[in-house]
Amino acid sequence: MLNPDHSADMAREDAASADAMQLDFQTHPQRYRHWKLTTSGAIANLDMDVSEDGAAFPGYELKLNSYDIGVDIELYDAIQRLRFEHPEVKTVVVASNKPTMFCAGANIRMLAGASHGHKVNFCKFTNETRNAIEDAGEYSGQRYLCALNGTAAGGGYELALAMDYLILVDDGNAAVSLPEISLLAVLPGTGGLTRLVDKRKVRRDLADVFCTVEEGVKGQRAVDWRLVDETVPSSQFAQRVAERAEEMSRMSDRPDASGGVQLTPLSRLIKADSIEYDWLGLSIDRNNRNVTLLIKGPDTEAPDNPAEVIAMGDRFWPLALVRELDDALLHLRFNEADIGTIIIRSAGTGDAVKEYDEFLQRNRDNWLIRETILYWKRTLKRLDLTSRTSFAFIEPGSCFAGLLAELLFAVDRSYMLDGQFEDDDTPAATIMLSESNFGPLPMSNGLTRLQTRFLGEPDSVAAAKGYIGREIDAGLAARLGLVTFTPDDIDWEDEIRMLLEERASFSPDALVGMEANLRFAGPETLETKIFGRLSAWQNWIFQRPNAVSDAGALRRYGSGLRPEYDKNRV
Repeated sequence: MLNPDHSADMAREDAASADAMQLDFQTHPQRYRHWKLTTSGAIANLDMDVSEDGAAFPGYELKLNSYDIGVDIELYDAIQRLRFEHPEVKTVVVASNKPTMFCAGANIRMLAGASHGHKVNFCKFTNETRNAIEDAGEYSGQRYLCALNGTAAGGGYELALAMDYLILVDDGNAAVSLPEISLLAVLPGTGGLTRLVDKRKVRRDLADVFCTVEEGVKGQRAVDWRLVDETVPSSQFAQRVAERAEEMSRMSDRPDASGGVQLTPLSRLIKADSIEYDWLGLSIDRNNRNVTLLIKGPDTEAPDNPAEVIAMGDRFWPLALVRELDDALLHLRFNEADIGTIIIRSAGTGDAVKEYDEFLQRNRDNWLIRETILYWKRTLKRLDLTSRTSFAFIEPGSCFAGLLAELLFAVDRSYMLDGQFEDDDTPAATIMLSESNFGPLPMSNGLTRLQTRFLGEPDSVAAAKGYIGREIDAGLAARLGLVTFTPDDIDWEDEIRMLLEERASFSPDALVGMEANLRFAGPETLETKIFGRLSAWQNWIFQRPNAVSDAGALRRYGSGLRPEYDKNRV
């Protein structure tokens, strides 16, 4: 066995090299190393079969179906493909191909060696992926059945908790557990605690016992404590899972016929400081630590009916753009940690965007249009949750209308040019509201961004709604409270320059704390607890010596040495 201190040194070296590696969130079932996806009519099977030598970074093996970011990238891809490529699938059965082990959770060696930033971003991504599972069940009629054919520990049980129905095999050994407190000096970091008491409604005292019992809970007690929905003997397990999957399928409103949209590889031209997609340009200014996302409006008319969208496939502008935006936000999160400010601009005509927006709203009962709108909802939430400052600049030639106008209410501040630039005959910028801004794209708090913006002045939401479909210039936008500031041509360049310089001079830590506290006014929900309260404590715990020092629990796990704890309760 390696000396623990030497092992810790190696882990740190591996973490340093990992930080220099670029993560790519594009994959395909034919390239999966950790999951097997099959479909048969209304039922899909998503089997976890993690390759031990398939770690995303060097320095650890993925034993016992433990996972790292690479495993979850494949899971996220599978969830997306099931929603868009398989409209006929109504129930997804998630199981393990490893006998007696469903999933051992996040890989301990990976956590011990990873940088602090990667640990936190990894847990954020896994949470968003589990939210996508819950979103599919609640809004898309595609429900998830977790067939726990073995033990589910830590993140493995947290993955199960995201699903609609849990069946645990009753073989005398299989159990569910959240052993992070007792083993690792951390907390169930991908929503486990919150889902336990808020979603499964486990009693507080029983949850306290469960979270501090290393071996977990099995059999009828797991059902009695609401940790799972039912247990079934090994001899009847496969039959009961199949029966329950059919029962769940009969509750879905998804179409019976197949004929989904294939999610083809994104067109990306990647350079050192830029990425060019078809409908999105990403340009990095490293000196000033900011990135500009230039969103391009459509260059063709909106289709007449959903059948045309099926024929267009993933080239349908709203779907194509949101896939690119999703990819860009994930790239920035994991691969560009030094970039502190996201600037959003747009180019195109508001009328063209308005046509597509109205098409989406007219046909929102169609399964594919519904999925496209829901994809926008999830991606806008990813922007809400960014640890970067976000600004929007509205200039002549912009197309912030309807769906794209929602970006203006997702950012921390918006600046709109009042009038035109000197020696430029491009018409003055306007913005345009639509029904998309008043319901279908809620934040994690369950409110629209305008409701959150005007939490203390609900009449302002009603006033803004009265301008749906009308062009709103800078003066009116300011009076309606839809933008932050409206400099004219004389002041524009200086104000923007000073804004960006000031932001770059502030402490990133202080900004992250400030922005996260300001963005989510209003009611607390399962999501806001997971991403706010739990993520904040997790961020703190992952830096404490009790977990991550050489004598901490993460580094000493499996070494035979007991961790040393600072006993202060802070």
